[in-house]
Amino acid sequence: MDIDELLKRYAYPDRTPWLRANMIATLDGGIQYKGDTGALGYPGDHALMAALRGLADVVVMGAATVREYDSWPDDAPPLAIVSRSLDLDLDGGLFDGGRTIVITCGSASADRLERARERADVLVAGEASSDIGAALDELARRGHQRLLCEGGPTLLAQVAAAGWLHDLCLTLSPMIIAGGASRILNGPDLDVPRRMRLMHAIPDGDYLFTRYTVE
Repeated sequence: MDIDELLKRYAYPDRTPWLRANMIATLDGGIQYKGDTGALGYPGDHALMAALRGLADVVVMGAATVREYDSWPDDAPPLAIVSRSLDLDLDGGLFDGGRTIVITCGSASADRLERARERADVLVAGEASSDIGAALDELARRGHQRLLCEGGPTLLAQVAAAGWLHDLCLTLSPMIIAGGASRILNGPDLDVPRRMRLMHAIPDGDYLFTRYTVE
């Protein structure tokens, strides 16, 4: 797989702001095997993930997804972490370098909020829970016009409900796992089903890279 050639198929449109989600799922719809998302992928998928980050201005993740990382690559765009409780390792490597953004809400602990502000750029959106739509609006106002969301499924469902899911890059992993794994979106029904348009379906061995955009 030639990543440079592949990325021509993933160019962001002129329309901005634009939020893209990048997820992987098994053939039966699961996003992790026994709690491990990494079990579904392979080097080609990992290379695509890194390349998609390189196209974005900011990467948005929920707190549960972020806990899979001990550090953040210097050559990746800033990381924006969505956390209502601020139950984050604020002394960890993700907060080295001062580029990390934390999105939280007004009900967060005052002590944790103060500590987060020492280690990150904190954006308070909403009172009892993060208003993800308002938070994404603010990221765009700050110049982050090309956004990439890597989940988790609860956050991605909130993004979709807020009308911010413009682009879904879904890798189909050639596995079936059964069990009770979450889907790529895990939340209440949308008010209206969101129809998307297939842009491409590119096989790489038994894996399939798909991209859908809003109509």
